[in-house]
Amino acid sequence: MGPKDDRGVRAAAWERNLARLQATAVDAVLLGITLLMVEFLVLAFSGRRGPTGLLLSAEQILDLLHYAWAAGGGLALALLWNLFHRQLGSSLGRAWVRGVPDWEAPLEWTQTLRGWFTAIFIELTFFSGWLITELDLLTFLTKFGKAADIVRGLMHPSGAVLHEGLVLLVQTIFLAFMATAFAIPVAFVLAFPSARNLTRNTLTARIAYTLARTLMNFVRAVEPLVWALIFISWVGIGPFAGVLALWVHSVAALTKLSSEQIESIDTGPMEAIAATGASSLQVLRFGVVPQVIPPFLSFTIYRWDINVRMSTIIGFVGGGGIGYILKPRVDLGEWGEVGTLVLLIAGTVWLMDVISAKIRERIV
Repeated sequence: MGPKDDRGVRAAAWERNLARLQATAVDAVLLGITLLMVEFLVLAFSGRRGPTGLLLSAEQILDLLHYAWAAGGGLALALLWNLFHRQLGSSLGRAWVRGVPDWEAPLEWTQTLRGWFTAIFIELTFFSGWLITELDLLTFLTKFGKAADIVRGLMHPSGAVLHEGLVLLVQTIFLAFMATAFAIPVAFVLAFPSARNLTRNTLTARIAYTLARTLMNFVRAVEPLVWALIFISWVGIGPFAGVLALWVHSVAALTKLSSEQIESIDTGPMEAIAATGASSLQVLRFGVVPQVIPPFLSFTIYRWDINVRMSTIIGFVGGGGIGYILKPRVDLGEWGEVGTLVLLIAGTVWLMDVISAKIRERIV
């Protein structure tokens, strides 16, 4: 066996071990969450009372859960399931990471432990979510009268704020446009190392994939409102902070959408170009880029549409745009002026949706 074959064997072994680790991690998380949801529901229906004598609220129950025990129990169960996967069938994590074995493929979900676990997990999530979010349909259906004044004000908009609203609406549109425009080149470059099918060949490429995905997932997980607060403390109140906040979030969102599009491209052109002796950059230039440009442009236009809506909320904390004057009027209960601003925002979003849909049709 030559050095090249030896490297191939080591790489294959590394891939298998990484897949086992990923499957176990996924199972540990899912099983740990399951244990926490079971404990939550048991405490919720136990009738246990707090120090004040009242039934425990959802927040109090969440504070009482044994997170460390759930994490340890989830990991132990995940290790056991993956250790005895031939007897118990593939776990959810193993099926997700490594695929369903051929002998399990014909089985109905009711014939596998994985299927029953999935069904139970979904049901537990629904019931826990209902209690944690304190849904109350009776209140929703019977207490509408308290909101009647607000609705009446929205239905009778005031013209006093029309001029100022139109001026800041223009700022909102360009705020979203600049954030999207600055995000395009960064997201386009980051999309390639974030695509799994382009980063399998070398260890360096796999490390780049992991770093790029981790960074973009973190950036995307932080809401634009939080980024706006960060940049307001950095550059001050105004539309510049709003542009930066939407730009950061747009980069992460466009990178994710574009990388997933790259992962689903036809590999035929890449293989044909590589067979001619082309370099990796040439394969990307002529085999990948032409396939992803149309959907990337479509994603970009859609992102601009999203940023217009997001910029309204960004303005609530001082990030510029029409939201900057909407927030104080909501606080003061000036519902006629709120109605005017809401109609301006709704009309703009509707118009942009129509225009962007037409453009996407032409591109795709």
